[in-house]
Amino acid sequence: MLYSAFQACFNFCGMKKIKVILAGLVLSLYAGDGFAQEKTNNIEGKKVASVEIRDDRNNPLMLPRLGETNLLIFYVDPDHAGQNKEFMDYLEQHSILCSTIDSYGVVNLEDAPLLPNGIIRSIVRKKSKSTGGVIYFDPDYSLRDGWGMGDVNNKFILIFVNKDCVVEFFRYGDFTEKDITDFYKVVDKYYTKDE
Repeated sequence: MLYSAFQACFNFCGMKKIKVILAGLVLSLYAGDGFAQEKTNNIEGKKVASVEIRDDRNNPLMLPRLGETNLLIFYVDPDHAGQNKEFMDYLEQHSILCSTIDSYGVVNLEDAPLLPNGIIRSIVRKKSKSTGGVIYFDPDYSLRDGWGMGDVNNKFILIFVNKDCVVEFFRYGDFTEKDITDFYKVVDKYYTKDE
C-alpha cells in the first residue's frame, strides 16, 4: 500500500520534487528532536540589568539587591531541582552569606509546564520556612531572556553577580569538581568574615 502511494506520487511529481519532499521530511524530524533548539550561552563577564520577577504570592518586583551587593542566584528548573543536591546540601551546611554576599533562588516556572505554579509556590514556601532561604519566581523567562542565557530547560544554574552587575560565575547542569573550584575562587574574592 505504502509502495503504491509512493509510486503514484513519484509518477505525478517527478524525482526532483520527491527529493525535496523527503529532505523536508528528514529536516522536520531532526528539528523535532532538538536539531533547531537554542543552546545555553555562557554569560560570564556580561554586565546585566534588573528584570521583573515574582514573589511567592505572585506579586511583581525587580530583581532584589542587584547592584547593591554581590549576589549568588540559584536559577532552578523545578523538574530538575535535585540536580547538584550534594553541592547544595554542602552550601546549606557551610553558608557563604556575609555582609558582602547575599543569595536567593529564582524558580524557572516556564520550563515546568506540567507542574501547576500554585503547587510549586506552596512547596517553595514550605522549603523557605524550613531553610530560611528566600526564593522568587520567573514565570515567563524574564531572567533567562533579560540576561541572554539561552536554553536553560532541565538545568540547575548557579550565577554569581558582583556589585557592579557583572556576572563572574555562570554554570549549569551537573557541576564538575572544576566548576566547584571555580565557584569558590570567585566567592573568596568577596567573602568577608562577619563579626
